[in-house]
Amino acid sequence: MNASDRTPADLLRSVFAADPSRPLVTYYDDATGERVELSVATFANWVAKTSNLLQDGLAAEPGERVALLLPAHWQTAVWLLACSSVGVVADLNGDPAAADHVVAGPDRLDDGRACPGERLALSLAPLGRRFPTAPDGYDDYAVEVPTQGDVFRPWVPVDPDAPALAVAGTELTGAELVERARADAERLGLRAGSRLLSGLGYDTWEGVCAGLYAPLAAGASVVLCRNLDQLPAEALEKRIESERITDRVR
Repeated sequence: MNASDRTPADLLRSVFAADPSRPLVTYYDDATGERVELSVATFANWVAKTSNLLQDGLAAEPGERVALLLPAHWQTAVWLLACSSVGVVADLNGDPAAADHVVAGPDRLDDGRACPGERLALSLAPLGRRFPTAPDGYDDYAVEVPTQGDVFRPWVPVDPDAPALAVAGTELTGAELVERARADAERLGLRAGSRLLSGLGYDTWEGVCAGLYAPLAAGASVVLCRNLDQLPAEALEKRIESERITDRVR
């Protein structure tokens, strides 16, 4: 990727410019059998719509904090890049009471109600389905995001030296995140075209880097597997073959 890239949003723009049609995130949930594959272009479109929702719908401003009460999931990856695009801090499993906004999955709705600001709920159901009825105190992301614009422009340029990500007690600026992602990509042996299978959660730097940032920094792609421990060994080997996996972390 470009040496001048200093934020995760910069990395996404670079991979889009290189080849928008290739796969970027392939997601499996081995508890439900769900599989979703997003090309760079499709992922970038979700990021643009979510960024517009964050900036215009939630009125989030650079420097504010968004608590992401979400598991390792393709929509979580979208939210991480949307936060970077707007310039807000993505606080993975952060304290909702200390956040300006909260985005919660179905099993964290009660926790998220401690947030005094805007709240969005994600059903995390296959195909991004909406809730039958929006949870009390929340807007439904799947209802709100489709009407958002496909092109995003931040109100002010994102500062690479401002805080961008908080995870497991570590807070990184955009520039620090990109630097660490590049180093981890090299450590993992990733290169352009690599296919990394990750069964790690998004509750540590190692997990979120392997499950998103390192492949993005290397021009590679990730096969993100939730509940991988429920997959029999023989089925895992078939997945490694069918998905053309070159590297894996578990």
